Amino acid sequence: MSTPIVVAIDGPAGSGKSSVSKAAARKLDFAYLDTGAAYRAVAWHVLNTGTNPEDEQAVIDSLEEFGYDIGTDPDNYYVKVNEIDITEAIREVRITDVVSKVAKIPVVRQYLGDLFRHIMASTTKPGIIAEGRDITTVVAPDAPARILLTASEEARMARRSAELPQQSQDQTASALRARDAADSRVSDFMTAADGVVTVDSTDFSYEQTIDAVVEVIRSRTS
Repeated sequence: MSTPIVVAIDGPAGSGKSSVSKAAARKLDFAYLDTGAAYRAVAWHVLNTGTNPEDEQAVIDSLEEFGYDIGTDPDNYYVKVNEIDITEAIREVRITDVVSKVAKIPVVRQYLGDLFRHIMASTTKPGIIAEGRDITTVVAPDAPARILLTASEEARMARRSAELPQQSQDQTASALRARDAADSRVSDFMTAADGVVTVDSTDFSYEQTIDAVVEVIRSRTS
C-alpha cells in the first residue's frame, strides 16, 4: 500500500480550520484528523478519573488508561475514550477551561504527537488532512502540503459569533482572545514557518476558502 499524502493545517481560533479541513477532505476523498479533539479528550479523561489537572505527573500517569479512538472519515466523525462516546462532551465549557492546562505539558504533547503520526500513517485513504496546533512544525514538518489558515481578528470574531448566537459579541471576543493567548504559550500559530503556505480567508467566503485550501493541496501534491 502506498504511503498516504499528509496535509497539515494550523491557524488561530475562529479561522475555520476544522470546518474547512473537513470539507477539503471530502472534496479530495481524504481522511480528516481533528488533533485538537485529542487534547480535549485528555482533559475529559483527567476530569472523569478525578485527576487534578494542575498536577502534571498525575496527568501524565493518567495516560496509561487513556484508550483513544477518533473517526477520520469526514462523514463519520466521533471521539471516544475507553469506548465511551464523548464527541459532544469534549465541547463543554468545563473541558475548555481545563484543556490548556493539560496541553502545556510537554510529555502530553509528545504522547499525542506520536499518536497523531500513527493515525496519519494508518489511514486507508489516499491522503489525510490533519489540523490543529503544532501540526505544520512539530507533528508533520515534512508533510508535502502545510498550510497556515488565518483571518483578521474581526473576521474570526464575526464567524465565531455566528456559530455561537447564544453568546454576546463581547463574550465571544473575550473567549477568542483568551484561547489565542493560552495556545500561544505552547505554539506559534500566527506566523507561517518556512515552507508553510498562508491562506488568508479574511475576504473569502466559506466556499472560496475551501477552494483556496484545495488548490494549495493539489499544487503541492500533484
